[in-house]
Formats: sequence, C-alpha cells, structure tokens
Amino acid sequence: DGAGEGGPSPDMASSRLEKNFLRLLVRCESMAADKRDEKDWRLEKYVEALQEMLTELKKHLSKPAPEVLNEYSRKVEFMKGLLEAEKLPNPSEKALANQLLAPGRTSTTGKERVSATKTVHLQTKARYTGEMRSELLGGPSLSADGSDSGELRKRSGMGDEKQSASELDAVLHHHHNVQERLAEEMLNLARNLKNNTLAAQNVIKQDNQTLTHSLRMADQNFEKLKVESERLEQHTKKSVNWLLWLMLVVVCFMFISMILFIRIFPKLR
Repeated sequence: DGAGEGGPSPDMASSRLEKNFLRLLVRCESMAADKRDEKDWRLEKYVEALQEMLTELKKHLSKPAPEVLNEYSRKVEFMKGLLEAEKLPNPSEKALANQLLAPGRTSTTGKERVSATKTVHLQTKARYTGEMRSELLGGPSLSADGSDSGELRKRSGMGDEKQSASELDAVLHHHHNVQERLAEEMLNLARNLKNNTLAAQNVIKQDNQTLTHSLRMADQNFEKLKVESERLEQHTKKSVNWLLWLMLVVVCFMFISMILFIRIFPKLR
C-alpha cells in the first residue's frame, strides 16, 4: 500500500539512530578500556560522532525518554572528559580531572553488572595513581656495575606488599597535602575578598555620609542666602525712598529761595 511505499516510519528511524548510537558508544567504551597508542585518533573522532548523533537524537520526534537521554549525555560527557584528561601535562592533573568525571549509572548493553564507564573510570584512576607514584618515587636508576636496579627490584622485591602499601600511602599523603594546600589558598582568597568587600563598603558608606552632610549644608546656606537677599532688597528700597524725599525737599527749598530772592531784590530799571 501507499503507507508501505513511503519509507520507514519516524519510530523506525529513531530506533535505527538509537541503535547506531548505542553501537558506537559500546565501541568507544571498549576502546577507552583498552590501552591505546597516544597517536591513536580514532576514539576522539568516534566521540565527536557520538555528540552529533546525540544532538540529532534529541531533536527527533520519537526521541527516547528524558532519563534515557540524560544517561546518554552523561556517558558522552564522560568520554569527552576522559579524552581531555589524557591531554593534561602531568599525572596529578590527570588524576584530579579524572576524579571530577561522572561515569554512567547503567550498563549500555544491559549485559554487564557494572557500567562500562564506571569500569573505565576505575581503570584510569588506578593508572593515573600509578603514574603519580612513579613520578613521586622517581624512575629506575642504574646500580654501580651499570645494571638496571629497577629490574633487580622487580625480580627481588616487587611482590613485597608492605613496600607497595607504604608507596601508596606516600602517594595518597602527597595528594592529600596538595588538596589541603589548594583548599587553604582558596580559603585565604575568599577571606581577602571578604575583607576587601567590607573595606569598600565602609568607604562607600563614609562617602555617602559626607555627601549627605554636604547637601544638608548646601541647603542651609541656600536658605540663609535667600533670607539675606530679601533683607538687602528691603534695605535697598528704603534707601531709595529716603534719597527721593531728600531730593524733593532740596528742590522745594531752592524754588522757595528763588521766589524770595526775586521778591526782595526787584529788577533794576
């Protein structure tokens, strides 16, 4: 019929995409668990392909349940973090980055009792711990006769459990000291930031008080200036009035004097 000729349904396409995604994820988990060459680029390309397939799977109409997608995202992010940790320069940084990774909670194939990403997480953690121990205790040295003393130790005392335990304790103690030092530095930074914030707060508060006092004084001076201006204006008006009356009196006196002068001294004929 026409429905059968129209190609696969969206459910079938999503199922096929999810199956391809799971196959590639299982392949990546297997490659991560095995010891790989540093120049092997395949796992990184596979993880990039996983990201693209996961993005496409999230956009699909018949996408899996949200909790399933969250588990897929968790495993892909774990693989990305694992690759980024491998690129770090020294074992201590690798171990710290590996410690921050979050592996998947469930098995990808459903056949394992423990999630493959958890197994990879434990394997890489053990490998980085061994690298830190080797870096802390130093590499194999040569004896006086030129033979490799590391090989002699392997043949004579490699199986000594007490020595291994003491070496592991030394590594853990070193790692613990590094963490304590970092925590102390972060605490000092936080304390300094708090003190600087409080000091800035006090300075701002004092500036606000000074500004408020200055505004209050400016208002008071403005009111005083306004009162003095009114008094000066009234005084100016009074002075003008007295001067006007004085001039009027002088003019009247001169007019009367002229009249009297004309009357007393008549015009000579």
